[in-house]
Amino acid sequence: MASPLIFIDGDQGTTGLQIHDRLRGRTDIQLVTLPDAHRKDPQRRAEAINDCDIAILCLPDAAAREAAASIVNPRVRVIDASSAHRTHAEWVYGLPELTREQASLVASARRVSNPGCYPTAAVGLLRPLLDAGLIPRDYPVSINAVAGYSGRGRAGVDEHEGPNAISRSQHRVYGLELVHKHVPEIQQHSGLAFRPMFIPSYSSYRQGIVLTIPLETRLLAPGVDGETLHRCLSAHYADEKYVQVMPQDLSDVGKQLDPEALNGTNLMQLSVFSHKENGQILLAAVLDNLGKGASGAAVQNLELMLGQ
Repeated sequence: MASPLIFIDGDQGTTGLQIHDRLRGRTDIQLVTLPDAHRKDPQRRAEAINDCDIAILCLPDAAAREAAASIVNPRVRVIDASSAHRTHAEWVYGLPELTREQASLVASARRVSNPGCYPTAAVGLLRPLLDAGLIPRDYPVSINAVAGYSGRGRAGVDEHEGPNAISRSQHRVYGLELVHKHVPEIQQHSGLAFRPMFIPSYSSYRQGIVLTIPLETRLLAPGVDGETLHRCLSAHYADEKYVQVMPQDLSDVGKQLDPEALNGTNLMQLSVFSHKENGQILLAAVLDNLGKGASGAAVQNLELMLGQ
């Protein structure tokens, strides 16, 4: 039996290159990419996508919609790494740890939308706690996050690593118009009743994310504290390979969150910090925006779809 044909459409971007690197050398699949001369040829791309078993789209949103619409072969399955289909009802959300059933849904899906890097962290923290009723669905959630410059795609990499790279350290807060494209994804897949406040930023290191969500215990149900939330997250992710809930009794050194700690992996670490007397809790996530936040997640979903 022939190995499945996997077509990476857009393998020259940051996500596509990383997926290609993660799959290179495997003998259980056949990787298909287009030569440089054919990458922007609609006919060649349509032929390639309709001849493969699973297509991985690493494209801007509009191009991803066009690529998905070009599929006429009913046996072709798709993983879309763009944000084009992340809230689409007919696409399965590719966060296998979302619920107990999600990995099975991904495995059998024909259309899978890879989660965004920030939403992977935010939804990963919020969804189990909202489903358990420990955080009210109408809680006024605020999310703060910092990512490496590769989260901006090729433009960010070129700005910091290209021939005219900036020579000074940078940290920039953006999304100040408060309409960041990740917000609908976070709201829908976490189960929040209202839009969360999302304040993203990027800094002058290559990759890695720290995302935090502050909570006030006075706005939670009576008796819900940091230990309660930690127990819930620990139970939800107890059997998951790629999500680790960190113990609460960390040393002072361990209470410093390093956004680069998980670079090169498909892991995500979740933490709960709390101060009972002050009535404050901090949820935190660390992951590689090019790993569990993008290419690692795509490969994880691919393996589920291949029955591995």
